Amino acid sequence: MKGMESMSEVLNVEKIFNQNVFTLGKMKERLPRKVFNEVKNVMDHGGELSLAAADVVAKAMKDWAVENGATHYTHWFQPLTGVTAEKHDSFVTNPDEEGKMLMEFSGKELIKGEPDASSFPSGGLRATFEARGYTIWDITSPVFLKEDATGVVLCIPTAFCSYTGEALDKKTPLLRSMDAISEQALRIVRLFGNTEATKVTASVGPEQEYFLVDRKNFLARKDLIYTGRTLFGAPAPKGQELDDHYFGTIRERVGGFMHDLNIELWKLGITAKTQHNEVAPAQHELAPIYNTANVAVDHNQLVMETMKEVAERQGRACLLHEKPFAGVNGSGKHDNWSITTDNGVNLLEPGKTPNNNKQFLLVLACIMKAVDKHADLLRQSASDVGNDHRLGANEAPPAIISSFLGTQLSKVLEHLEKSEPEDLMLAGKQGMKLDIARIPELLIDNTDRNRTSPFAFTGNRFEFRAVGSEANCASAMLALNAAVAEQLKTFKTEVDAKIADGKDTFAAILEVLRKDIKECKAIHFDGNGYSDEWKAEAARRGLDCETSVPVIFDNYLKESSVRMFESTGVMTRKELEARNEVKWETYTKKIQIEARVLGDLAMNHIIPTATRYQTSLIDNVYKMKDLFPADKASALSSRNLEIIEDIANRTNFIKEKVDEMVEARKVANKIESEREKAIAYHDKIVPMLEAIRYHIDKLELVVDDQIWTLPKYRELLFIR
Repeated sequence: MKGMESMSEVLNVEKIFNQNVFTLGKMKERLPRKVFNEVKNVMDHGGELSLAAADVVAKAMKDWAVENGATHYTHWFQPLTGVTAEKHDSFVTNPDEEGKMLMEFSGKELIKGEPDASSFPSGGLRATFEARGYTIWDITSPVFLKEDATGVVLCIPTAFCSYTGEALDKKTPLLRSMDAISEQALRIVRLFGNTEATKVTASVGPEQEYFLVDRKNFLARKDLIYTGRTLFGAPAPKGQELDDHYFGTIRERVGGFMHDLNIELWKLGITAKTQHNEVAPAQHELAPIYNTANVAVDHNQLVMETMKEVAERQGRACLLHEKPFAGVNGSGKHDNWSITTDNGVNLLEPGKTPNNNKQFLLVLACIMKAVDKHADLLRQSASDVGNDHRLGANEAPPAIISSFLGTQLSKVLEHLEKSEPEDLMLAGKQGMKLDIARIPELLIDNTDRNRTSPFAFTGNRFEFRAVGSEANCASAMLALNAAVAEQLKTFKTEVDAKIADGKDTFAAILEVLRKDIKECKAIHFDGNGYSDEWKAEAARRGLDCETSVPVIFDNYLKESSVRMFESTGVMTRKELEARNEVKWETYTKKIQIEARVLGDLAMNHIIPTATRYQTSLIDNVYKMKDLFPADKASALSSRNLEIIEDIANRTNFIKEKVDEMVEARKVANKIESEREKAIAYHDKIVPMLEAIRYHIDKLELVVDDQIWTLPKYRELLFIR
């Protein structure tokens, strides 16, 4: 107990929380009241900060950062690589006349930076000779300090755009989507008499799953180093079949990692809330408290970076790939999403009054309609090379997008859909507190949860479970925000038209609501998403069942998607086309890397290792003739010869398939269209990777452990 008491005295969470963040409270302490009020007004309502105010803010930031050991600052941004980027500049300027070094930071330097835009993926938006791009301060996301081998750096979250104004990053369209959903949701809450709200905020809480392995074993596997996943590996004798790892007691070394990780995240103001063992061996999860969408995305990027840094310090490796190990569960990033007014009303939370519940059902129906209309787009937003191995496997969630509401909400919508007009009049009856006849009372969390649903209602939010663990979740969130914003706008327009024709407001709302509920029934599914019956049913309903990731990317450029993104102001057609070029190119390059790595390992390790063992067996056959009687020697030799032949057949197959794969890549690489090239890699190269893997895994089970020096699944998953 004394040890625990001393630990609690050392770890003062309240003291370290936000320690490395230039919070609103620190701004208020350090800025003149007038400047602080201007900053707060821009944060809350938008607009531009005056250069004079920016100079004052920059000086206060610099002083705070220098007091905490910082020597440099960086515009921290999220290009289309999917990870973060930063270029460090020191605060140092020319010394004064006496040779004293000066440390300065201006408002202009705070607001805008200029990295080389041509060196990042741009999908044709920037050419090599057109290098100019800009980073612009996101005033709504807190500035923070990051400490590493370079020292302490002041990190300023920024958007990244081209010289001609197109978004070159993940943050810019996300911010636009947040504005779009705020604008359209405000029009809806005004229908219900809420005149106090001035904005509606999309909030996200991304649950982060990950694997921890011993760093020594990680470094012995080239496939893990270069691709993030094991390109081969026979199943361990024990996997996840006993369900004993899930929520099990956290091992001491893993607990030490979680402890240090929490401290680093709390310093950055990241509300790391929940930690536990996940289903697969060596798999774990961290979940934060929700935050505004752009801040939540920034924080999640920091979570992933920090996980890797802490793991490395402790002699571990953190794997964020969606499927690092075959045969056990992969990792996702379940995004818990909701929308809330700035006067405290969660639009996805059933209320205590009839008016609140009418508003809730309206918003719910709009979200369902948006998901039904743009399910293929949401599927695309969660698709990439890594997630392709996870989605559709026997784990949450399936690849086909559907939405779970639960028994009670489903009944409520069914009643609304089937009620006659007279049943939809205000009746003054108790029950759901909608004052609608024959509708049961609505309670929060009175229904089960469905782990097989990619988009599930969970009480006061939706959980988008299809997002991959390594992904930047901005892609999924901006697509969802934009789709819902479009539908809210459509709903309000249809209601306004009916009111203009003389209908009562509530009657007009119910009429449009009933229509939308009927139209989006296909996307509503509360059953087992893993079943073969659901796949057949989904196809019958006309849902998107495409399995080729490069083809799924086409959904970004469907006319309905382009129209939705452009009408909400989230992205232009040009920006969408550029992003798809990047997606196809990235898909191809990642498969290229996997093919090169597997080919290298097959030819330079697997085949030589198997051949070495084969040679030792041949030697044994000759030795047996001298050591044993003829009949016994013959029996023993026969068994050895079977293994020798099996090894020969498998190594020959691997060699032939590697050569075939090299030639197939040469053919695919001649294709000019990035889309067609990606499809060729998906259709031709990926099956070869699987075929080669199958025979390598079989060899692993045959070859002597002492000869097979690569760490196996049993070491990777159970030595930690």
